[in-house]
Amino acid sequence: MSDLVVDVRHLTRHFGHLVAVSEVSFQIERAAIFGLLGPNGSGKSTIIRMLLGILAPTAGDATVLGCDVQTEAELIKRRVGYMSQQFSLYADLSVHENLAFYGRIYGLPHARLAERCASVMQLTALHDRADQLAGTLSGGWKQRLALACALIHEPELLFLDEPTAGIDPVARRELWDLLFQLAARGVTLLVTTHYMDEAERCTDVGYIYLSKLLVCGKPGLLKQLPGVTPAGSTRYELRVANPAQYLHDLRHLDGVRDATLFGETVRLLVAEPCTPDTLLACVNRPDLAAEVHPIPPSLEDVFVTLTRSAEHARKLDAATPEPVAEPAVGPPPDDRAAPGELPGITRAPDTPPPARRRLRPGRTTAGFRAIVVKEFAHIRRQRSTIFFMLVVPVMQTIIFGYAIDTQIEHIPLVVFDQDGRAEGRRLADAFVNTRRFTLTRRVYDDASFEQALTAGHARVGLRIPPNYSERLLRGEQVAVQVLIDGSDSQVATTALNTAQLLGIQLSIQMARARGEAAQFAPSRSAAGTASLPLDVRPRLLYNPDLESAHFFVPGLIGIILQLVTLFLTSFAIVRERELGTLEQLFVTPVGRTGLLLGKLFPYAIVGFVELLVVITVMVYVFGVPIHGSVPLLLSLAMLFMVCSLSLGLLTSTVARTQLEAVQYAFVIMLPSVLLSGFVFPRAEMPLPIYLLTFAIPATYFIEILRGIVLRGAGLLDLLPWVTGLALCGVVVFAGSVARFRKQLA
Repeated sequence: MSDLVVDVRHLTRHFGHLVAVSEVSFQIERAAIFGLLGPNGSGKSTIIRMLLGILAPTAGDATVLGCDVQTEAELIKRRVGYMSQQFSLYADLSVHENLAFYGRIYGLPHARLAERCASVMQLTALHDRADQLAGTLSGGWKQRLALACALIHEPELLFLDEPTAGIDPVARRELWDLLFQLAARGVTLLVTTHYMDEAERCTDVGYIYLSKLLVCGKPGLLKQLPGVTPAGSTRYELRVANPAQYLHDLRHLDGVRDATLFGETVRLLVAEPCTPDTLLACVNRPDLAAEVHPIPPSLEDVFVTLTRSAEHARKLDAATPEPVAEPAVGPPPDDRAAPGELPGITRAPDTPPPARRRLRPGRTTAGFRAIVVKEFAHIRRQRSTIFFMLVVPVMQTIIFGYAIDTQIEHIPLVVFDQDGRAEGRRLADAFVNTRRFTLTRRVYDDASFEQALTAGHARVGLRIPPNYSERLLRGEQVAVQVLIDGSDSQVATTALNTAQLLGIQLSIQMARARGEAAQFAPSRSAAGTASLPLDVRPRLLYNPDLESAHFFVPGLIGIILQLVTLFLTSFAIVRERELGTLEQLFVTPVGRTGLLLGKLFPYAIVGFVELLVVITVMVYVFGVPIHGSVPLLLSLAMLFMVCSLSLGLLTSTVARTQLEAVQYAFVIMLPSVLLSGFVFPRAEMPLPIYLLTFAIPATYFIEILRGIVLRGAGLLDLLPWVTGLALCGVVVFAGSVARFRKQLA
């Protein structure tokens, strides 16, 4: 087995024009503690993310445990552990629940999971806090828990991104003791930090500055670099009381190349002609004890030297129109401050102190301009907010002003003409000529006539009796049946009024032709009394009393289900991203589809319970009975919920913050409410928008709901709507999976 665990070759990462990592190369051997040091923003975390496979390199390549980071990232994730810079576990889960979750992510069997939980809790001393919520732990205990979760699957390599940031010194030392135990067991560790004392604890150290790796090697060898203690110079430590007051004078001694405070001492890098006696003479007074002794360089000296060299080289390479003067090392020799005074600052001996100004209370409008400028900066950088402010109002205006028409026209009409002669055809044409009805089909048997109404292919059915023409010729009153789908109360009311008015108008026309010149009744009823020739007998189906609840409540179920499931799941990925737990999941072997389905399934169960609740309210509170199959209704409702949940997941993959998720969810809900047929008939919408309604899942489900609940429709009757809903679900979920990547960028 090779002893080389990590092999990095010319690794580079760009974020637009920003170079985060440039041409970095290093190697890590098995069981080493490799410290990657550098200031904040130097590229340490970016290197770790590239090695974990959650951030693609711009150039270069690397292998981890023999696997390529770009093509075999999922293999790497099963064998490594990761402890992020910020606490990224689940605050509302207990210590044991967090451990169990990550154990299951890595596929540990139940018995092995229990064993590993006990083992890592014993190692990290968390066994007494197993039931404590992670969010209530102190900083040091949170880091222990993060380390325990990273160790639950016994990784060969452990990535620790600034593991001791923000914790107290005792917790830092205890955490490092744990790391030493792991290294002794053969675990390789890559630790990022900017603490020099932690660098001293590492077996190997790499120092990165301004995206470039300046040096890499053993700490002892790095201290021997020629540039750290140049030839002819020596490092001394001067111990004296109140050393800060002598620092300025020491820095201006001939031969002093560097001087810095270190606790109660001053550490100096000196060369000829400066000697220890010269240093003592600078601070020596009869009442003051001071001592000087040589010291070896520290890692801090190494990195300060390298940083200054890198800065000097960068300034030389920078293209500037004019040479920039280097700042003076100190004031002129005759401007030295007396002991106890700050250099370069003098006061007139007898100058009275300035008079104190009387402070006035702040104005209530203070800071107004600053707040306004800041808010405009936020708005300018939040593209979703700009879209929400500018595009959504236009969308609303178009929908309300152009797409929504409360005047009902073109109601689908099915005609069953049993007469088949000119008078019967003339009657059907009269219905169409009102422009309230559109002839969608002619049928020739009762079964097809009833099926067209039940399936929702037509909202009105005109049945012309077989003796229609003969009875009109004989001057007898003839009854024509008009069946109206009452599930949509607006459409039903319009159809009812139009049919009744049309019957009266046609009767008057017939009567005028016969009765103007002769004094006799144009037609007689079966009882022999004078009557109108045409008796239009409308009958309302499914909702005979035209109760609005029968129309709105079934559709409201679909809107409520989509509203709740969409908003719940739209936060699912975004919340994890904001808390940092998503990055922690990215470095585990959980699959994309597994992650998304795992997010979707619990909310599907919650949505199903909600469905049962709202159906119960519909039946027992609003008195809307279910005429069709309840199992079919529940099955198709689950299909719709999967589609709505997938919409939420898709939203969460697009949105970067929870605010954006709310805005995108609102944009989805607006057309779902207004264009799905829930309130306004889709048939009255302009053709482009009418076609657009077929892309809205709620359109199909509302038709399914009203078909099953009000008309008692079966699966075959609803097949077009079921097919459309299924296609929407497949497309939306596939889009969610396609957009979701187990990478940060």
